[in-house]
Amino acid sequence: MADRPIGVGIVGLSAKGGWAAAGHLPALAAVDGIELRALATSSPASARAAGAAYGVPAYASVEQLADDESVDLVVVAVKVPQHRELVLPVLRAGVPVLSEWPLAVDLPEAEELQRAAGATPAFVGLQGRSSPTFRWLRDLVAQGYVGEVLSATVVASSTEWGTPVPPRGVYTLDRTLGATMLTIAFAPAIDLVSMVLGELQDVVATTATRRHHVPLATTGQLVPMTAEDQIAVSGTLAGGAILSVHHRGGATSGAGFSLIIDGTDGRLDVTGAEFPHLGPVTVRGTRGHTRPAELPLPSAYDAHPRLAGTHIHTLTHAYTAIRDDLIHGTSTAPDFTHAVRRHRLLDAITRSADTGRRVTTHL
Repeated sequence: MADRPIGVGIVGLSAKGGWAAAGHLPALAAVDGIELRALATSSPASARAAGAAYGVPAYASVEQLADDESVDLVVVAVKVPQHRELVLPVLRAGVPVLSEWPLAVDLPEAEELQRAAGATPAFVGLQGRSSPTFRWLRDLVAQGYVGEVLSATVVASSTEWGTPVPPRGVYTLDRTLGATMLTIAFAPAIDLVSMVLGELQDVVATTATRRHHVPLATTGQLVPMTAEDQIAVSGTLAGGAILSVHHRGGATSGAGFSLIIDGTDGRLDVTGAEFPHLGPVTVRGTRGHTRPAELPLPSAYDAHPRLAGTHIHTLTHAYTAIRDDLIHGTSTAPDFTHAVRRHRLLDAITRSADTGRRVTTHL
């Protein structure tokens, strides 16, 4: 792979658009040494249309895509209920894979995929861990900017899971399909917090579905929702600091993300849009009795500064990390083992909410 660009084959790259076209393609184009080589869709007709649109070989099955000798990495960019059936054939073929997050519909399925990966490089789309800002925040805290961390508070809100939903998004309302507010919105945010502050040792969680029906955006017809639209979690971080999180769905006041880190010597305030792993965030800090001031990101953290503020900024950094891992055998980008760790946290939160008890996370 060091002698030529890494060839990527994308499952779910459609001529009609979608996240693979809007996110993965421009991110790949921005990274040297990695490029689109092929694609796969759900039918021969859609494969022909996509192949003509993007100028690469197109297949109607993931097995054919994995057999293409020019493909060094298969990207699975489809809905989570299809991940298992698409990821397993790629792993059986011994081809490295990148699966969108959530990796699986539940913890047992995630653990199955982790076991299947074995020694094959297998990455998960928690690209926020490649974010220049959050890598810098991790270092700020580790270097003692706030002193000893005493507590951290997250307040986040999503406009989805309560507001009108397009027909293609109805599956996100079903708690059993693995693509809920807990997995899609809460999990990537808490993953960033865990990256900066460390893992939760235990959790006490309360969740609720306050809106049991949501209107379709096209017709106004009410469709059932079983996914949680209120998630409140508190727990203890390694070292004794307390973390509290409240994520709200269907927010009429708009979406947003806020993280406050209080320590013995200072405070950090991090604010951003609904999905901090995708959009820009602002960092303000204060030490001692000084006034809070915005802290600029050191340029050394950003390998793609011209993309700052765009929706592909962190994904571009993620592909850079994946490229380097494949070439050099490093382990920088989050993999299936990390995905299972995150699924275990979500499982602990669900069990705590269901039982009303504190649950040890075993992370």
